[in-house]
Amino acid sequence: MNRFYSVGAALMLTTTAASAGGIDRGLTDYGVMFETGNYVELGYSNVKPDISGDYPDGSSTGDMAEDYSTASLSLKYDLNEQISLGLFLNQPYGANAAYGQGAYTGLSADWDSKGVAVILKYQVNPNVSVYGGARSVESQAEIAIPTPVGAYTALTEKDRQTSYIAGAAYERPEIALRMALTYETGITHTFATTETLGGTAFPPSTTEIEMPQSVTLDFQSGVAADTLVFGSVRWSEWSVWEVRPDGYENFTQGDRVTGIDNDVMTYRIGVGRQINDQFSVFGRVTYEDSDGGPASRLSPVDGSTAFGFGGTFTNGPMKINGGIELIRFGDATDRSGVEFADNTAIGVGVSVGYSF
Repeated sequence: MNRFYSVGAALMLTTTAASAGGIDRGLTDYGVMFETGNYVELGYSNVKPDISGDYPDGSSTGDMAEDYSTASLSLKYDLNEQISLGLFLNQPYGANAAYGQGAYTGLSADWDSKGVAVILKYQVNPNVSVYGGARSVESQAEIAIPTPVGAYTALTEKDRQTSYIAGAAYERPEIALRMALTYETGITHTFATTETLGGTAFPPSTTEIEMPQSVTLDFQSGVAADTLVFGSVRWSEWSVWEVRPDGYENFTQGDRVTGIDNDVMTYRIGVGRQINDQFSVFGRVTYEDSDGGPASRLSPVDGSTAFGFGGTFTNGPMKINGGIELIRFGDATDRSGVEFADNTAIGVGVSVGYSF
């Protein structure tokens, strides 16, 4: 069972980008901090969403969600018997929306980000550890919205902000039990923003956008010989997130470009099975509840249910994780009466880890 101890955490990363809430793209896999000895891991995922709606006249919006990929690097290094250092590089947030049919033609949005986190973990005793550190996130956004008087555009410069991480874990390695509670503070980006309307520039301005704080409970436990149950419960305060540039707010007399009205709860539960010394497999279900409110045109879904499958191949110090996730998004209707239904996505992921 000890060889199987960290499989649940490793598999959580491979396809998580496909079903994360809000504009989460790459969740940091702090489970790497519990690998035995020194460890480095490279991860990659690709997501192909298929999201479309019907205008009130019955015509289609076409597929408005573009494919995207994320990459990550995780490193855990033991400084001594009690203290470990962790370094994490990823793309924590992202959005890629573009309409090509009907009244919304020309409506698009892109959000790009890069994140780096540094963590220290202290092993208090064989069963209890605490960890914490800082995360730096750089983001940039670009938006285009068709209006009766011409296209509205907004482009931000890159902005980097720092948040903080704190957590604690309880472990019983003999039964592969681990429970870890992690808190991440939010950040507020202050973007220098250039806006235009019909080719005419608004005065330069700054746009403040809050990114959510979050609390995550990760757990895993052996339940039978070579069988592991794992999962997580995550709360993210996405209700603080909205995009409201000065020029757009003034032009529309108080409207925002987009936003999320409610916090997001994400539930995951899975089962892993070790087939032999080299092969393990898993299955996982991820669920996000719907809130029933009007949807944003740039994220026109309401909740989701995802089913993930995959496995791990171990060969000496090397470990390869791979998986696929099938997602069904909840139906949603925006404020203009456009109905989005029966939308799906497929995500695939792979990670390669090496112990040294």
